Amino acid sequence: MKTCFKCGISKDVEEFYRHSGMADGRLGKCKECCKSDNTANRNKKIDYYREYDRERSELPHRVESRTEYLDTPEGRKKHKAGAKAWAKRKPRKRAAQTLFRNRLRSRPELGPKPCNVCGTTIKVDAHHEDYDKPLDVVWYCRQHHMDRHKEMRRLGIKP
Repeated sequence: MKTCFKCGISKDVEEFYRHSGMADGRLGKCKECCKSDNTANRNKKIDYYREYDRERSELPHRVESRTEYLDTPEGRKKHKAGAKAWAKRKPRKRAAQTLFRNRLRSRPELGPKPCNVCGTTIKVDAHHEDYDKPLDVVWYCRQHHMDRHKEMRRLGIKP
């Protein structure tokens, strides 16, 4: 048994993380208190951690790992379930995308157009500034599309 210095409760030693720097080989704070402290810290610095997570997710080995996982049957199944859940959470956005794609099939003159920033015609995306106007889109290459979303998040703009 060991007593947590944070909550003061005596718990089994397995309820404390291992730590080679401590005399008994365990932290003085229980796992539950460690987790609550970490959660509080993350919530306090949420903007920092969101940016950190975004940058970390784009590291080459992580991108490669995600790509490999998506090629597995389990990965395809999870991706499909995630897409379904996303569509359920964001019905306005999904409806705007669907309407635009359907209209694009019948009226090819709507797009795709060159990127609004750099003018490239390779891998351009239609971007909705306002989902209530589904046919009103701005065309961006992938990089400028991501940049536009970052700018909108920074400015607090919700389409």
